[in-house]
Amino acid sequence: MKSEIIIHNSISLDGSLTGFMPDMELHYKIAGDYKPDAHLIGADTVIAGNEMFGNGIPDELPADFEKPNRDPSLPWWIITDSRGRLKGALHTCRRYEYCRDVILIVTESTPADYIEHLKERNYSFISIGKEKIDIVQALRRLKEEFGISKILTDTGRTLGNTLLNMGIVEEISLLIHPIIVGEKCYPIFSEISGNILGKLKKSEKFDNGCVWNVYTL
Repeated sequence: MKSEIIIHNSISLDGSLTGFMPDMELHYKIAGDYKPDAHLIGADTVIAGNEMFGNGIPDELPADFEKPNRDPSLPWWIITDSRGRLKGALHTCRRYEYCRDVILIVTESTPADYIEHLKERNYSFISIGKEKIDIVQALRRLKEEFGISKILTDTGRTLGNTLLNMGIVEEISLLIHPIIVGEKCYPIFSEISGNILGKLKKSEKFDNGCVWNVYTL
């Protein structure tokens, strides 16, 4: 049985991922209702989230070097970070109370000091590919080693478009906000290499003006 990949994003009326403040409570409620085994996140998304919602990176504490003891029904956070860009910032993810713990996906070319950084802090990680992450093999390893088969990604454009271009996404969930970003639009699907046909599975309206559309592929 292959992994089930779901893309879930909050977008504007003109399809932008940025340039507006999404309803994060509704966004994450929908994400949680999927009950995924894990959330797949790109390093760029973590950096952007820390910049948008954080007040700088807090200092590490001794507890940040240990795996958290949380409910095993909570989803993992799988983070792709082949260049080690999150060195010194991963504890901001590990501290999130609704995250079981963090699993990193790196490559053979990931800086050695970053790998040592992960080991010192007891982070689980998978090394797949030489220069670029081999997503298909990573999914296989995640299933074999962690029992992860249902994965939801609400990351940025690059990772989501890569998964779509590979043809391994089963469902797209879009929380559409009633706002037009305009000339600063960062379009969600601008890196798709060809037409992808979806079938509307459900559509739901909310009191805040948002519409939630779900498409199967």
